[in-house]
Amino acid sequence: MNKNYTLEDLPTIASEIIASVKSKQLLFYGEMGAGKTTLIKEICNQLDVLDTISSPTFSLVNEYKTSKNKKVFHFDFYRIEDEEEALDMGIEEYFDTKNWCLIEWPKNIKNLLPLDAVQIYLSILDKGQRNIQLK
Repeated sequence: MNKNYTLEDLPTIASEIIASVKSKQLLFYGEMGAGKTTLIKEICNQLDVLDTISSPTFSLVNEYKTSKNKKVFHFDFYRIEDEEEALDMGIEEYFDTKNWCLIEWPKNIKNLLPLDAVQIYLSILDKGQRNIQLK
């Protein structure tokens, strides 16, 4: 996937991501304000998350429950000092659960990331548009 989109397109973009990825571990790359959290919120909505979705910037991880009693993990590693912090919080155990793991700022834990994780790159374009690329 390589598309330009606006906020109005987010439901379609999120649906396409969920339907097309082979891994439930999604890595979100993009500068501050590129729309990582906004896209994650829409993905969570489509996964039927029941909880309030917010960025776990200070807690590192938020755990959400879906209507089907499944879990979705939302990580934000923007403020992490080193990979040891992620290991201390049990990042490997989260990956082993086979639940959805949505990871903002994955470059800060690059040596710990699952090899089969899907990389999602977001960039800001003109006039309220964004670009998304999946790798």
